[in-house]
Amino acid sequence: MNLLGDYVRARRELVTPDQAGIPATGVRRVRGLRREEVALLAGISTDYYLRLEQGRDRNPSPQVLESLARALLLDDDATAYLLHLGAKQPGRRRRRARKETVPPGAAKLIGTMPFPAYVEGRYFDVLAANALATAVSPRLVAGRNRLRDMFLDPAEQALLPRWEDGAAGMVAGFRKSVGTDTDDPRFIELVGELSLASPLFARLWARHDVNTCAGTPKNLDHPQVGELLLNRERLSLAGAPGQTLVVMHPDAGTDSAEKLSLLASL
Repeated sequence: MNLLGDYVRARRELVTPDQAGIPATGVRRVRGLRREEVALLAGISTDYYLRLEQGRDRNPSPQVLESLARALLLDDDATAYLLHLGAKQPGRRRRRARKETVPPGAAKLIGTMPFPAYVEGRYFDVLAANALATAVSPRLVAGRNRLRDMFLDPAEQALLPRWEDGAAGMVAGFRKSVGTDTDDPRFIELVGELSLASPLFARLWARHDVNTCAGTPKNLDHPQVGELLLNRERLSLAGAPGQTLVVMHPDAGTDSAEKLSLLASL
């Protein structure tokens, strides 16, 4: 598997000559930048860049990777991901799937919270959720997968007025969460299933976007109470690598706060 080469090739195809400040002369037979243009912008030879894309050189220096990041107009998250791809990785045997277990204290905490809250695993599996989270979305129950529901469940899509934008952000966050740990059976199963079942997922996955899942507001069209605007906080759980506590809460005194209280009483 050539993660580094696949990544720089995908990002190269997404940068236009105009974005890179290169005159677009002549007939262009490639999407985005040519290999020689990236090499020129990064200050490396075209032959060396070609070896990187083809996987014949898998351990470039951090300086080379940072130059490539600038040439490909990568943001901080994408640059960090590129540097991680280029770092020397020790040889590993393929592992069995790891079971993620929510710390008992975190499980107790979400049960006492007055807001919708759930624990999400590294592969966006719902590991635990309180009753109000399930009232907001019936898919927020232990055993469901947020990525699968986003792309394959029409009810979840109907809950999100701009679900395709949310889907793109979720895919970028998923790639950030997984990093180079692509030999995990859970990852292989999930990406394989979604690539076959959802053309949109396949297109988004091929872009190689990387982004941190941030605590951005979430706009919902709830079938019982109508429009809800909820803030989202994402907190890493100590002692549980890859697990995140997600809490959704409205601004005080808003219609969304009243609707959430109504939903809690139903």
